[in-house]
Amino acid sequence: MTAIRPSRRVERAGVNALRTLLEDHEHIVQEIDGGNDHGEDMHVLLTRNGRRTGHVVAIQVKSGKKYKRASGYAVPVEDHYHDWKESRIPVVGVVHDMESGGLFWVNLTRRLNLPGEAPKWVQIPGDSHLSSESIRGFAAEIEMYIDSEGMRIRGATKEETFAGAAQARRGTYEPGSTEATNPLYEGMAEMALRHEEKIKRFARAYLRIIPLLALAGIMIFEWPYQVRFVKAYGSGLPPVPWILGLYIFIYYMALTMFFELRAGRLPANTGRFFGLIVSNFLWLPVIDNGKGQGWWGTTWITAGIVVPSLGLKLLFANYIRAAMARKRTARGDLSEE
Repeated sequence: MTAIRPSRRVERAGVNALRTLLEDHEHIVQEIDGGNDHGEDMHVLLTRNGRRTGHVVAIQVKSGKKYKRASGYAVPVEDHYHDWKESRIPVVGVVHDMESGGLFWVNLTRRLNLPGEAPKWVQIPGDSHLSSESIRGFAAEIEMYIDSEGMRIRGATKEETFAGAAQARRGTYEPGSTEATNPLYEGMAEMALRHEEKIKRFARAYLRIIPLLALAGIMIFEWPYQVRFVKAYGSGLPPVPWILGLYIFIYYMALTMFFELRAGRLPANTGRFFGLIVSNFLWLPVIDNGKGQGWWGTTWITAGIVVPSLGLKLLFANYIRAAMARKRTARGDLSEE
């Protein structure tokens, strides 16, 4: 005959204690068969005033002395890190203290999504007690977390709701369902979910710098026209230093406006000057035939030397002075030195 594991009685004591508490307060519990237990012992459909709320939570129950710590309790993560962290419904860890009969809980999904390295154990404070007095607060906290993360499961019946919860945990859905997986993109989606915040920050930064990238593209496109223009009107002037001086000035103005706009300030005068410079020095060389005819070409070559040099000095002087004024204000020193 098959021997019964000695630890089974201890494990069942925790599951039974938690199930009794939840059902005493009218929450609906569906235990997960041991053969399908991949880090959760039960799904719980939360209720309020006898009505289902649509909030479902998966619970892993631990029971025994090895989960007790000097200042609380702990749940081992083992190989469940990614399952619990990326679960589409929250996974809660509950430890049952065999000596006191108390239950103590932690939101594993929320804890594992905090910044930092993957922990081997998730700590549970000793005051995180789950009892008849605190179960209403427990349910409210879980409901708030589910709503904030968009995890609510909607089903017409209790069975459909639990089926949806199980599918969300496994990441599998019936064929034809809008949630059915596409193996071509599942791996990429998994990686994107792991680095979702970094991707969002990168996307926001990328959208902000699109104008700068567009300006750089225009400058690269215009480079041969600028070379032709300088050779036609520069009377032997090397084209590269002339073009680089102009390009550095234009791009520095663009960067200045970019950071001013990020700071919430509108650089109107710089913007008008930028538009004037770009519309002339980036447009005229393209439409010019490059044959060196006309006095205006030589005038623009001279202006292309004077304007960037003088413009950079004015740009630095204006914005450094403004930055100094902000720093004086921040220090509370309004006196001029």
